[in-house]
Amino acid sequence: MEKIAITGIGIVSPSGMDKRKFWSNVSHGRSAVEKITRFDASKYPSHIAGHVHELDAYSNVSSRLLKKIDLFSHMALVASELALQDAKIDLQQENLERAGIFMGNAIGGWLYAETELRDMYIEGREGVSPFMASAWFPAAPQGQVSIHYGIKGYSKTVVADRASSLMAISYAAKTLIRGKNDFIIAGGMEAPVTPYALLCCNTSGMLTRKNDTPQTAYRPFDRTRDGFAIAEGAGIVILESQDRVKKRNAHVCANIIGYGTTTDGVDRIDPAKDGKELANAICIALEDAKLQPSQIDYICLDGAGTQLGDVTETMAIKQVFNGKANKIPCSAPKSVFGNMLGACGALDVITTVLAMEHSMVPPTINLTAPDPECDLDYCPNKAQSKEIKNALVINRGRGGINCVLILQRA
Repeated sequence: MEKIAITGIGIVSPSGMDKRKFWSNVSHGRSAVEKITRFDASKYPSHIAGHVHELDAYSNVSSRLLKKIDLFSHMALVASELALQDAKIDLQQENLERAGIFMGNAIGGWLYAETELRDMYIEGREGVSPFMASAWFPAAPQGQVSIHYGIKGYSKTVVADRASSLMAISYAAKTLIRGKNDFIIAGGMEAPVTPYALLCCNTSGMLTRKNDTPQTAYRPFDRTRDGFAIAEGAGIVILESQDRVKKRNAHVCANIIGYGTTTDGVDRIDPAKDGKELANAICIALEDAKLQPSQIDYICLDGAGTQLGDVTETMAIKQVFNGKANKIPCSAPKSVFGNMLGACGALDVITTVLAMEHSMVPPTINLTAPDPECDLDYCPNKAQSKEIKNALVINRGRGGINCVLILQRA
């Protein structure tokens, strides 16, 4: 795969929105998972989450527009603005017919939708906002970013459960290689901390029920784990070709050099028990990047925090890296701020870029009693110093979706 440059990043997360603050919190393992207080969630089996607290302080969105959009679109607009500023792109100087937007999310905008559906039930059709139709559906953030900036180029929204935004970023990189756009705003957003969305997430059976100890509840690869804690947030990266980077003399955060995706095809929810198709996706990504397994310095893990998810992810890595698997530092930094579902991949890419920049592997927190079946170096509880040239990012979605991206330090 031709190298595609990441030239800007925008973060909206429970661990902070300024990238220095975000990296400080994640690298020091300061948990941002807490009890849900936005509504009465006490009757839900899992009622803890990572909340975004600083959105209004960074917002570029008018109060008039806020009445027409869901929270996940608001977060996408803020993260996109932060990423464009970071990349130093002046849209006044750009051909917006050649700019694209590739976004991913898993569940859409339910805060807006459930409020309007309740009003419809109580008041009838007159009680429903006319903006309901355009506020909740998964492509709404892509549309709002397009309208806000006047971007008219080839664009897409990907819905692939927790693999959504990693797939969106990967498709965006492939689109630039094909020459369809000059640059792309790519990433993901999710706002699942709402009554109905939380109910849907709870029925998946994948959420932790350690509600009394929210900060230590999400514990991937630990034998006491019982699922993940959800989180809201958004991550956006700016992608450009090498030729354009040279012309702009742009700063490159990292390069995307390989991508692989497969599907297990065994169950509508659970991954296959042998990890073979995830291993296959890793091999496809390595081949695409023209790298040997020995050249990978860090693996950013899916870290589902479920028994089947953690064990099969470990198995897949062992299948690819043979006897050297436990020599490669791996971690699930999302254990710090929570699992953002469709926005996972975007935050994993951003965290990995910052790990390369700081020569440091962020920790997997709350790993105190390792599962004997999970015996890799998960960088438990404390960051490790490490020069990272090539890194692998893994995301998986329900139904056996496997997505793997390879990043290289600039």
